[in-house]
Amino acid sequence: MMVRRAHVACLVALSASLVGCYTLQPAGGRTPEVGAKVAFDVNDAGRSALGGSLGPEVSQIEGKLLEQENGEYLLAVSNIRLLRGGEQVWGGERVRIKSEHVTGTYQRRFSRTRTIAASAVGIGLIAFIATRSIIGGGSDETRTPGDSAQTQVIPVPRP
Repeated sequence: MMVRRAHVACLVALSASLVGCYTLQPAGGRTPEVGAKVAFDVNDAGRSALGGSLGPEVSQIEGKLLEQENGEYLLAVSNIRLLRGGEQVWGGERVRIKSEHVTGTYQRRFSRTRTIAASAVGIGLIAFIATRSIIGGGSDETRTPGDSAQTQVIPVPRP
């Protein structure tokens, strides 16, 4: 049974170490590649132009870049952040955005620091669980009750 626990703990530790965290980071003036996951900050003119399809309070549009030509981006939208906070999840609807409506471009990139932190937390949690024997187990031994001669009677004082 202990071997089984060790296998389960190793599998969970391996899973935790394979977790990858991604963050949106500024593109740094580079044009994102088609197929990349990107986000665009939208200016006031963009909010006005896209108000009919995205709503008037959109501040950032996130999704997969499907196409880029003639100063326009075609995006499969996955998420919209609003000016006053809040988010809306989208299902990949296609939206065209002109480059003059974009004030900031971000690209989704692998974050080594966050991945290491998430892995460390996962492994620490596994170690905690393993040392507390919370993972199921038990013994196949059956214990027989002791002999009545071994029973000890402890008197209870009465007030």
